[in-house]
Amino acid sequence: MTNPIDALLAEKGILLADGATGTNLFGMGLASGEAPELWNETAPEKIVALHQNFVDAGADIILTNSFGGTRHRLKLHHAQDRVFELNKKAAEIAHSVADKAGRKVIVAGSIGPTGELLEPLGALTYDQAVEAFREQIEGLKAGGAEIAWIETMSAPGEARAAAQAAIEAGLPYTYTFSFDTAGRSMMGLAPKDVHGVADGLTEPAVAVGANCGVGAADILASLLDMTEARPDATIIVKGNCGIPEFRGTEIHYSGTPELMSDYVRLAVDAGAKIIGGCCGTSFQHLAAMRKSLDEHTPASRPTVETITTRIGPLRNKTAHESGSGDAGEGRRERRRRA
Repeated sequence: MTNPIDALLAEKGILLADGATGTNLFGMGLASGEAPELWNETAPEKIVALHQNFVDAGADIILTNSFGGTRHRLKLHHAQDRVFELNKKAAEIAHSVADKAGRKVIVAGSIGPTGELLEPLGALTYDQAVEAFREQIEGLKAGGAEIAWIETMSAPGEARAAAQAAIEAGLPYTYTFSFDTAGRSMMGLAPKDVHGVADGLTEPAVAVGANCGVGAADILASLLDMTEARPDATIIVKGNCGIPEFRGTEIHYSGTPELMSDYVRLAVDAGAKIIGGCCGTSFQHLAAMRKSLDEHTPASRPTVETITTRIGPLRNKTAHESGSGDAGEGRRERRRRA
């Protein structure tokens, strides 16, 4: 399989992934509860604008508007019979922007959880999960996605099913988990154990890591665990823009461009090779992150104390801290893939 990430890493050293999909689309008029994937057909110009703004901000990797693109998520919007076409369109739109960038921009096919529980906790079998993910990935591949970007996972079995589907569809893959529950994924995976999720499959992951979760400090603490466990691995961090806070019925994120710039510096020093933003990360945030990445002089590996001093306190109860935090906002927003 052709691996565009390793090729671009060899050229640039560290890559900048894009920012939020959901929160930026909400700002463009997406209604709460509306499927972003349907905008690939009904409002393609807005998806083009999303990708273009991130490319203009300096992203090396853009994620397709397809996070909820499995039949299980699309059935909530009576679109379960349109999986292939909606995912193909998502990749085509992203590719149309990447092709005009004047530099290499990788189109990554975003693949989120099905929203179903696998056996024995739920009714979905592993083989059914592989089939659903393969259906989605085949659409993404047909539209020009260069890599399957499996993200915001909580169950190791589901991530493994998506990885198996990517292999069967003939695409290289990455996967990231959301460590938002006492420093682990909702289904109990610890950051240090993320490397073993795809063990035994015929093709290894190109990169693994973390996205979403609670806040930037927490994902950096998870990064320390991941890089300590496998210093040689290509690690992704795509953290939320600060802390999610409810203001009435709306979720706002506390991160400033300055905070996200410092998050980038700390992520580099902690060993991340692909750095981006998740919920709340705007085009302005990403532009500041690009500048920070380009100007950063590597420093010593940070400690958790360094991270919390510069970024703010951890909100999760983790192996690094005995205090508790409320991860509820992060979990709720994670379901919406902002």
